[in-house]
Amino acid sequence: MSIFGSIMSAIFGHGSAQASASPTAAPITPPAQTVDVAAIVDKAAAAKGEKLAWRTSIVDLMKALDLDSSLNARKELAKELKYTGDTNDSASMNVWLHKQIMGKLAANGGKLPSDIKT
Repeated sequence: MSIFGSIMSAIFGHGSAQASASPTAAPITPPAQTVDVAAIVDKAAAAKGEKLAWRTSIVDLMKALDLDSSLNARKELAKELKYTGDTNDSASMNVWLHKQIMGKLAANGGKLPSDIKT
């Protein structure tokens, strides 16, 4: 499964249409119900026993979801999502990745807290 697919699966549950969606495709069908992203990720982050700023950090989001958050994994995610910037500028890439993931979660039925900009 792609890294993007793993993120979607962790948020929306295994086997959902959204979880298998291509990272660049539009939502396949409107979701049957809205998924509260904050509730899911807050619970996952709390289980880690460390302060994770997943609302602003792609690294912390991936850690909260038990995904590899290494630079190589993030570069692979950037490739999946068609990032055109310099992947060696990890700060810019990370900001872009977080925004893309939050936007795709929202587009696929994820309810985001108002403090997250997509």
